[in-house]
Amino acid sequence: MKLVLLGDGESPHLLKWARALAPQVELWAASSRGFAPDFDALVPTSRRLALDTRPDFEGGNAGLLRQLPRLAAWLKTAQPDWIHAHYLTSHGTLAWLATRLLGAPGRLVGSAWGSDILVTPDRSPLLRWLTTRVLRACVLTTSDSQVMAERMRALGAGEVMTFPFGLEALPPAPGAKQDHLVFANRGLETLYDPGRVLRLFAGLAAAWPDAQLVVANSGSLAQALQQQAADLGVADRVRFIGRVDATTQAGWYAQARWYVSLPASDSVSVSVLEALAHGCIPILSDLPANRELVRHGDNGWIAVGSSLPTVADLQPLLNRADTIAAANHAWVAENALFGPSVSAFLAQLRALDANRHLPS
Repeated sequence: MKLVLLGDGESPHLLKWARALAPQVELWAASSRGFAPDFDALVPTSRRLALDTRPDFEGGNAGLLRQLPRLAAWLKTAQPDWIHAHYLTSHGTLAWLATRLLGAPGRLVGSAWGSDILVTPDRSPLLRWLTTRVLRACVLTTSDSQVMAERMRALGAGEVMTFPFGLEALPPAPGAKQDHLVFANRGLETLYDPGRVLRLFAGLAAAWPDAQLVVANSGSLAQALQQQAADLGVADRVRFIGRVDATTQAGWYAQARWYVSLPASDSVSVSVLEALAHGCIPILSDLPANRELVRHGDNGWIAVGSSLPTVADLQPLLNRADTIAAANHAWVAENALFGPSVSAFLAQLRALDANRHLPS
């Protein structure tokens, strides 16, 4: 099978797909930007195309659209069986136009990433129409949550495979943890509501004298959050450690009993899956995708509305913490490893190819 991966070649998420696909197909790759260095070991330069644009993936990218003839010509050289577009508003549109208007070869398959389905179609009638056209053009699409898959079908998608954008490897079984250590690592931006994370921690810290919060990642709210921590009287118990590498992050997951993620909008988050795999007890915002992962009061806590859990709310979970840690780790092993999901995805593409060539 010859497959073209079309997306942002500088994104670690597209790189993760490339790592999973490269051993199983003849992989080609086209990027709206450039390519991360790790692509060199996965896809030869002779099978790569860098369009070197700087798109806004919400749509309306004239610079990206101007590269359409170049992409179509390259696809005619590659002659792929499949064009696998990631983020449907931008790269999906490009693939659709290349095949529909310029005769590029290859059947379309699309992977939705979140806001391309949950946000962008509601921004204007034109973007909704465009998303619908791209979804209908795809022979198969993938979603990382049931709620997003339902939205894709409502917008016109046919066959949708749903699986988490899961872990490439399962970490060791959870060991000893610090019962009052809280870890958070979403972006320090309004969407992720890090101020609410601080308010939650301040309430816990009032009852847990040894409580600590470690905040990884960066963003435009970093300075304001440090001031907020001081205003709440917890500055000496909150550590802002900035962006960290995967090994350092895994170390914090392994130590922390609690993981907090309270965004206003999200699909299934890789960070939440990582926290579950490391045996953390998650405290999450009340979003449909989060409820696909967490049973409120059983293996984690859902912060409904504007409410935040108290120590009294969380104590029953803490009483079963080791059991919850083992169960969350086991759930990821069974349901959220990326390699088996990609293999199932490729098996479905092969089945679609086989059915296409059956005599009528």
